[in-house]
Amino acid sequence: MRHVERTERVVVLALDGVYPFELGIPSRILGAADGRYEVLTCSVDGRPVRSNADFTIGVEHGPEILATAGTVVITPVSPERMPAELPDEVREALAYVRPDARIVSICTGAFVLAAAGLLDGRRATTHWQLADRFRRMFPHIDLDPDVLFVDDDRILTSAGAASGVDVCLHLVRKDHGSELANAVARRCVVPPFRDGGQAQYIEQPVPEQGAASTAGTRAWALERLDESLTLADLAAHARMSLRTFARRFNDEVGMSPGRWLIQQRVARARHLLESSDLAVDQIAGRVGFATGASLRQHLHAAIGVSPQVYRRTFQTAAR
Repeated sequence: MRHVERTERVVVLALDGVYPFELGIPSRILGAADGRYEVLTCSVDGRPVRSNADFTIGVEHGPEILATAGTVVITPVSPERMPAELPDEVREALAYVRPDARIVSICTGAFVLAAAGLLDGRRATTHWQLADRFRRMFPHIDLDPDVLFVDDDRILTSAGAASGVDVCLHLVRKDHGSELANAVARRCVVPPFRDGGQAQYIEQPVPEQGAASTAGTRAWALERLDESLTLADLAAHARMSLRTFARRFNDEVGMSPGRWLIQQRVARARHLLESSDLAVDQIAGRVGFATGASLRQHLHAAIGVSPQVYRRTFQTAAR
């Protein structure tokens, strides 16, 4: 968890061949966070950059501004512009980034971080369609193509395209808590937290005609997180066999039902820690963990801190 009270400068590096949609994500999401972030855009030479569409994008800053950033975002470029060796001008631009700066990549921006040596020994992700190419080019990096983003200390990588929205909302949630992140999501008309990971978007065989969905059961479960829900309970509600339900759930959400339940319970617990004065054991009961110790274990696994530290950080900020 990383708490920031002052306005943080975020500098977005636009490279030649940038995807316009992803380039605009940091400004749109972080710019909706009540003035907590100042988002600026630069290129490697201060000149306009060609997009992968039929227009050129003008920028106001050169690479020197990267030295002033608390967070740097590397936006994606088209696959044919992703060499294993960084062009000299890109490497020189990245040299301006402070050693303590947080670095975020969106989509194929992970190739830039990998070529710069910034992902060595780390877990990372990128667009699922390019996972095989990434592994061939950088076999020493622990690639997880199934998730929407990976937060590995000060280096964050996100998956394809719109997962840039997910990782930027994660930054707001990590810095300022889920209440502000949820408000930003509402303002931008996007979900505050997407179920599952990138695996649900990987091309799969077309399901049989009339195949049932698990969406209704997920909504049903979210209203009953305080109950001790089992796989059998979920499968019975969906009117499927255990095996069919587990397989279909994983196909739709990108993770197992058990992992998804834990994720939803932790998210609900974080909200209650921020917005209520309930004791940890009471919150554990309301979100379906058997004991306060179980809540502490799962919260620490998710964000690396105890419930008391999380509550103190974000309730103090709210006051």
